[in-house]
Amino acid sequence: MSSEKYIGLDVHQATISVAVMDSQGKLIMESILETKASTILEFLAGLRGTLSLTFEEGTWAAWLYDLLKPHVAHLIVCNPRKNALLKQGNKSDKIDARKLADRLRLNDLKPVYHGETGVRMLRELARSYLTVVKDLSRVMNRLKALYRSWAIPCAGRDVYYTRHRSQWLEKIPEAGTRRRAEQLYQQLDMLQHLRQQARRELLAESRKHTITAKLKQIPSLGPIRSALAVALIQTPHRFRSKRQLWTYSGLGLETRDSGEYHFVKGQVRRKKQVWIRGLNKDYNHDLKGLFKAAAIRASVLPGPFQDFYQRSLAKGIQPTMVRLTLARKIAAITLTLWKKGENFDIEKLKSQAA
Repeated sequence: MSSEKYIGLDVHQATISVAVMDSQGKLIMESILETKASTILEFLAGLRGTLSLTFEEGTWAAWLYDLLKPHVAHLIVCNPRKNALLKQGNKSDKIDARKLADRLRLNDLKPVYHGETGVRMLRELARSYLTVVKDLSRVMNRLKALYRSWAIPCAGRDVYYTRHRSQWLEKIPEAGTRRRAEQLYQQLDMLQHLRQQARRELLAESRKHTITAKLKQIPSLGPIRSALAVALIQTPHRFRSKRQLWTYSGLGLETRDSGEYHFVKGQVRRKKQVWIRGLNKDYNHDLKGLFKAAAIRASVLPGPFQDFYQRSLAKGIQPTMVRLTLARKIAAITLTLWKKGENFDIEKLKSQAA
């Protein structure tokens, strides 16, 4: 008789619903645990056999992964977007835990990557930097929206500069709105200082990783994007080829086809035409933004990428499609250099283009 046990956890802030199944799919145990490390480990210590465990990606996922990984034989943090079965029929914490345990037993879960602890500090600093940048952009947009609401033209960046601030505030006729603009300027000043601080810390931490020096050699990537790429990708070996990285970065093509095979003179033939439905929808938004920004920069920066961009435009390809190709090319080069530990060689890029 098999001693394998499959454990599904439905995790919440206060409690965790646990379901344990055997290899035949029989429910052998259910429990409600407090969301506390000692309680969870005590429960696992009472189970015998080979333990496989799963729970969904969420707020508690990183903490639970580090806590439980040494105590089970197999651990999967699954993607909740792919768990369509949990949405069918009745729903409760116990039912969700049972379904997770059953999907784990059938090997029908899509994992979310966890496990690279060497870049954890860099990852946290990258998250801090990206969050501050997004908050800063949000405040800048609110400031311009305030001026536009009073039909005050505010094109360009002059509205943000400290030296012109009093002149811009005088253009607002209403005292309450003017006070709101002053508060937005205070937020702007604070966030600009935080962004510079987060940037310095991110760059200082990135220098501890030798791969960032190699990635900086790629035109248009630069020190910040190189540090963010290392933090977001973590390790290149999680991607078998460039196509997996393209999909993770939101640069993969989704195709739809049906009835693609037919017989010609007794031989099976496949239709050549494949319907492309656009780019994949489930991806890392920060990584896609990074490669898109690098592609836009590469299209205007003199060098091999700009030459490729201009040649493609001359062939009649739309600029958006050329920038997509550039983003995919930069992502592929990043993965290759990282895996092989090589330096960027412009001659190899020119020979490929030729």
